[in-house]
Amino acid sequence: MVFTPASPNLVSKDSPLRESARTAPEFTRDPVQAVDRETLLAELSDWDMEAGEWGERVTGVKNRHDTEEKVIALTFDACGGPLGNGIDEELISFLQENKIPATLFVNFRWIDEHEERFIDLADDPLFTIENHGTAHLPLSVQGNSAWGINGTSSPEEAVDEILVNQEHIAALTGNTPAFFRSGTAHYDEKAVEIVQMAGLEAVNFDILGDAGATYSAGQVEAALLESRPGSIALLHMNQPSSGTAEGVKRAVPALREAGFTFVHVGDYPLTE
Repeated sequence: MVFTPASPNLVSKDSPLRESARTAPEFTRDPVQAVDRETLLAELSDWDMEAGEWGERVTGVKNRHDTEEKVIALTFDACGGPLGNGIDEELISFLQENKIPATLFVNFRWIDEHEERFIDLADDPLFTIENHGTAHLPLSVQGNSAWGINGTSSPEEAVDEILVNQEHIAALTGNTPAFFRSGTAHYDEKAVEIVQMAGLEAVNFDILGDAGATYSAGQVEAALLESRPGSIALLHMNQPSSGTAEGVKRAVPALREAGFTFVHVGDYPLTE
């Protein structure tokens, strides 16, 4: 890990402003247009659906920002389901009290369990809300699996895994997500193309921040301190008994001291 001194122009931790308000470049992203399911399926009807790639590092999946500026995007998944419907209020409070921008990838099931809290988070300008799928499935056109979870098994299932939650988030918040992260962060390259046809970008990470909320606080801290300019860190906000909140609380002061600031995924161009 190599840190360089902080720039005097960077926002201090005591600044009343969101960090990304001062650090984001003159970069604008085109608004996401709603995509009709039947139209999308019609476009896919004559596709060759044989996929040759599978995993977290797949053609078309973005993993970091394309910049040499000392910025980091903290992303937090809310996965939902019987073992993933918690909410780490300690983590959320820390982000809000310290004015740390974050990108929240939220699953349909988690929203369904915490709709009022979800709307509160969506109304906070510190946070941007993105799409973490409908049933939290790996995204595939041929049923590939990851971590014991069977993925979507057809283009139709992949489309629904994307669009059902996309439409749900838009209906609740008035904002349409621009980014998608699949359950388990696994894809095949054909499924990534479907994400793109739906008007989104598939976004993973270059910093594995908490390994599915299994890391200790010390491991989370160590992972985040490996960040480099443009890093995107994957963490979780749905496991309050994990070491994630404490690890983030330990890492943030050191990263700020080293001159890093925190931004949203959409603040900079993305690269693989």
